Amino acid sequence: MHPTITPPAGVEHRLGEATILVTGVDGAPVADARVTVEQTRHAFAFGNIGFELVPLANGEPEAGDEQLAADWLELFNTATLPFYWGEFEPERGSPRTERLRRAAEWFTARGIDLKGHPLAWHTVAPPWLLDLSIDEIEGAQRARIRREVSGFAGLIDTWDAINEVVIMPVFDKEDNGLTRLARARGRIPTIRLAFEEARAANPGATLLLNDFDLSSAYECLIEGVLEAGIRVDALGLQTHMHQGYWGEDTMLAMVDRFARYGLPLHLTETSLVSGELMPSHIVDLNDWHPEAWPSTPEGEARQADELERHYRSLVGHPAVEAITYWGVTDRGAWLGAPIGLLRADGSRKPSYDALHRLVKDEWWLAPTTIRTDAAGRASVRGFRGDYVVRVDGRDTPFAIGDEPAELRVTSPTG
Repeated sequence: MHPTITPPAGVEHRLGEATILVTGVDGAPVADARVTVEQTRHAFAFGNIGFELVPLANGEPEAGDEQLAADWLELFNTATLPFYWGEFEPERGSPRTERLRRAAEWFTARGIDLKGHPLAWHTVAPPWLLDLSIDEIEGAQRARIRREVSGFAGLIDTWDAINEVVIMPVFDKEDNGLTRLARARGRIPTIRLAFEEARAANPGATLLLNDFDLSSAYECLIEGVLEAGIRVDALGLQTHMHQGYWGEDTMLAMVDRFARYGLPLHLTETSLVSGELMPSHIVDLNDWHPEAWPSTPEGEARQADELERHYRSLVGHPAVEAITYWGVTDRGAWLGAPIGLLRADGSRKPSYDALHRLVKDEWWLAPTTIRTDAAGRASVRGFRGDYVVRVDGRDTPFAIGDEPAELRVTSPTG
């Protein structure tokens, strides 16, 4: 007998099975035992940035932060924390480690997995790198990676090892040390140093190559990296859609192109607008600066529809294992855009409710009670992730994964 969700179309590959064997204290199977199964977590990474909650974690809450945290924790299981080097270490030798450590501890205490973003990037780079030679920039970058990855091991074990390398050597918005380094050393050697140092600092870490440029240039870069023998654990794909939803066909065609490398795909930066769309002629999203960019009722309805379609299509693709939405609230959102799932005043947009229905209703096994058969067994089928089984008032955790699992539970009254 299988207590189960009815598998929604397109996500059957996310399901798994487990068998629960209930025995008495004498080891004999207990027939007709009452077994309650409850899901507690998805294996799929439903993520969001945790930037807005860093002040709260450090005892510096703004008005509304407690409710913001509650809404965040109700929906997401993975947080991205900001390790932008120029903000993390504005003065050489004085990193703001403890502030992010407290934030990391706050999230992990609440069962949230963490990713650090990014270890190497040409934007928000520390200005003091410009006073160094190329060799010194490389040495400083290597030391920075070792320090953060080893120092946060056990708290943060997933990292964007290096960010936006396609454009890195030719970036011309501002002078910075990483562009100088990538121009002098080349893209692949710069990627190698980031992955080598991070891997040495935490051999068990999950390390991503991440980029917004999803053209063939990124494919060529990935192929060069893999041919060079650099071990990449997952590919990061950024999908900020301030100019409008790309649509399922375009999105899935792009995902298919990157899935052919046989690596897990993480949609690392996803956003959809609930107001006016940015004009399509803007090439660099950073170049549009409206005086105000409000959320609108029409835009919120559109955002909710597009968000649901976006998540359905991506969760339905077997190569995708993580989606990170880029901000839970419009308050302080990137570019001032209305991309949050909450309005600036903290109220929920329809998009929050739409995603909640998917993650915690349609794609979730609600508490379900079943009875064991004559052999003391009960089977459960549900989304891969963490569960608890309750027998005689005692909770035992277990997981549903890729392979069928068996859990033995002792009933003191059986």
